[in-house]
Amino acid sequence: MANSLPTEFDVIVMGTGLPESILAAACSRSGQRVLHLDSRSYYGGNWASFSFPGLLSWLKEHRQNSDTVEESPAAWQDMIHETEEAIPLCKKDETIQHAEVFCYASQGMDGNIEELDALQKNPSCVASSTLIKPLDSTSLSEETHSSHITSYEVPTQDNNVDNNPKNNEEITDTAETSVKEEYCGYDTYKHTLSDGTKDEIKPVLENNSVPPKRKRIAYSQIVKEGRRFNIDLSSKLLYSQGLLIDLLIKSNVSRYAEFKNVTRILAFREGKVEQVPCSRADVFNSKELTMVEKRMLMKFLTFCLDYEQHPEEYQAFTQCSFSEYLKTKKLTPSLQHFILHSIAMMSESSCTTVDGLKATKNFLQCLGRFGNTPFLFPLYGQGEIPQCFCRMCAVFGGIYCLRHKVQCLVVDRESGRCKAIIDHLGQRINAKYFIVEDSYLSEETCSSVQYKQISRAVLITDQSVLKTDSDQQISILIVPPVEPGAHAVRIIELCSSTMTCMKDTYLVHLTCSSSKTAREDLESVVKKLFTPYSETEVDKEELPKPGLLWALYFNMRDSSGVSRSSYNGLPPNVYVCTGPDCGLGSEHAVKQAETLFHEIFPSEEFCPPPPNPEDIFFDGDEKPSEPLGTSNIVMAKLESSEGSKNLESSGKHLQN
Repeated sequence: MANSLPTEFDVIVMGTGLPESILAAACSRSGQRVLHLDSRSYYGGNWASFSFPGLLSWLKEHRQNSDTVEESPAAWQDMIHETEEAIPLCKKDETIQHAEVFCYASQGMDGNIEELDALQKNPSCVASSTLIKPLDSTSLSEETHSSHITSYEVPTQDNNVDNNPKNNEEITDTAETSVKEEYCGYDTYKHTLSDGTKDEIKPVLENNSVPPKRKRIAYSQIVKEGRRFNIDLSSKLLYSQGLLIDLLIKSNVSRYAEFKNVTRILAFREGKVEQVPCSRADVFNSKELTMVEKRMLMKFLTFCLDYEQHPEEYQAFTQCSFSEYLKTKKLTPSLQHFILHSIAMMSESSCTTVDGLKATKNFLQCLGRFGNTPFLFPLYGQGEIPQCFCRMCAVFGGIYCLRHKVQCLVVDRESGRCKAIIDHLGQRINAKYFIVEDSYLSEETCSSVQYKQISRAVLITDQSVLKTDSDQQISILIVPPVEPGAHAVRIIELCSSTMTCMKDTYLVHLTCSSSKTAREDLESVVKKLFTPYSETEVDKEELPKPGLLWALYFNMRDSSGVSRSSYNGLPPNVYVCTGPDCGLGSEHAVKQAETLFHEIFPSEEFCPPPPNPEDIFFDGDEKPSEPLGTSNIVMAKLESSEGSKNLESSGKHLQN
C-alpha cells in the first residue's frame, strides 16, 4: 500500500495524536482527500495506550531510537528542484525523557522462568537521559526493598511496539500466535471497535457484602495477563459537558467507543484520603461533614452556579487568590480544602478568585449528565479517542500509513508555500495543506522554542487508595503541594472494569507539571499513599496502604503553550499541532483542532453530523424523488457498506 500511494492529496497529516486525528477526520468529512501518516508503529503518538508488553516494547524502542544512528534512506536531495528548497524533519522522537522502571513484586515460581529472565536482564538506559536505576536504600527500608529491577525487554523476536492489539490491524495471525505461545498459552482478550459484539459494561456498581481477600500477586502474573492492561501515556478524563464530549456526540464518533463514569472524587488531607461529596445527596449523606458544614457548602456551591449575577460578592477579591477568597466566606478549613483541591482542582498560589469560581461552576454544571461525578473515562484507555477519529476519517476516504517516515517538506522558493513531502521510500507526494505534529519538527525549526515538561508515573497496585465495599471504583485525587511553589499532583485510579488492568489490581496514573525529573517530582507522593510490595506484608490481615507492585516514571514534553511564531521558517500552509498538555481534560486539543480547521477551510463546518443513511446513494443509482427544497448527499465512493453497518451496530452511545 505504502509503495503505491497516490501522489496528489488536499491535506497531508503527520502524526496520529488527538488534535491531528480530529483534524484529519474533519478534513475528510468535508470532502478533502486526506493522507494520514505516522512514523510510529501505533496510533496516538503520546496520546496512545499500550498493553503491558507493548509498554515495555515502547520503552525499548525509545532506547534504541536514541542509541542507534539511523542510516540515511533514499537520498531526497536529488529530488529537490532548483526553484525549491527543503525543510528536513526530525528523525527521532525526543518527547520522552528520564524514564525509570521499578518492579516491587516477586517473580513467582509458577511462571515461565525463561520469560522472566528475558524481562529482567540487562537493566540499562532507555534513552540518553532515560535511566533504569536500582532502588535506593535511602528511599526504602530493607524490609520493603525490591529484589529486582524490571527491564523493559519483552520476550518477542521483533521490536515492533504492540499498541492496543484490538486496533492494530497490521499484526499478522502468525505474530498473534507467537505472542500467545510466549505468554504461557494465555488466551489474549481482544476488543474490536467495529464488530459491535463487545461485552456491555453496566454502570451499576457491584455491592459486595464481604471485602475481597487480599491476594498475593507475582510479577509473572502481570506478564502472563499483560494483554489485559491498557496503559495511557497521557492521563486524562472527559468532562461530561466538555468540548470533547460535545464533539463526540455531534460527529457521532461516540458510537465507536464506550465510556464509564468516574465514581469518586477524593481528597488528601492531614495524611488521610477522604471521599468528597459532590451532589446534593452526597453532601447530606456525608458522615465527614457536620450539619452546619453541609449547609455552608450547599450555600456556597449554589452561589458559584450563577456567580456572574452577583459581582458584588467577589469583585473586591479579583486580585486575590481563590484560597484567600474562600477564607472570607467563613468556610471551615476542611470545606476550603475540598472546594479548592477537589472541586475547583486548583493550586493555592496560581489560582485567582475568578478562575476558581469559573472552575467550580464548570464542575457543578457537569454533574448529573452521565452520573454522580462530572467525569467520564473511555473503556480500554484514552488511546481509544484518537483512533475513533481516525476511523471516522477512514470511513470518509482518508488513507492511513503507519511506520511511514517523512524526510522533508518541499517548499517553493517563489511563493514560500510548501508543495510536497518526500517520504522514506523516496516518493514525492503533493498536497495543498500540511498538518504536522510538533515532535516531527527538527531542532533547527524549534531552536527558539521553550518547552515545558510533564512529570508522569504509572503504578500497578493491589488495592485502592480508599477501600470500600466495592472493588470497582474509578477515582480522581488531587494531592496538594507540601512546599510553596511546588505543583499539585493529580492521581487517577482505574479498576479492572475499565479494561485497563487485570483483575485484583489497580492502575494508578500520577501527573504534575515538572520541576525536576518525574521520579523526583512524584516519588514522595507515591511513598505517602503506597507501600512497596513484598510477600511478608501480604500475610498481614490489614495493611494501612495499598501494595505497590510495579512503577514507571517518565517526563513528557508539553508543547501546548508554544505559539506558531516561535517556530523558524515554517511555510504559511504548514500547521503545527501540539502534544498533550498537563490539564485534566482535552479541551486544548479540541480548541486547537477547530481553530486550525477554520484557518484552512473558513467556509466549512467543523465535524458536522454524519449524513442520514437514507440520503446516501452510490454513483449510477437513480436519485430518489424528493420534495422541493430538499437535497441528497452524494457519496462518490464507499469502500464497502460494512462501515455503515458497523456504525449502526457498535456499542452503547454517550447519550442516555
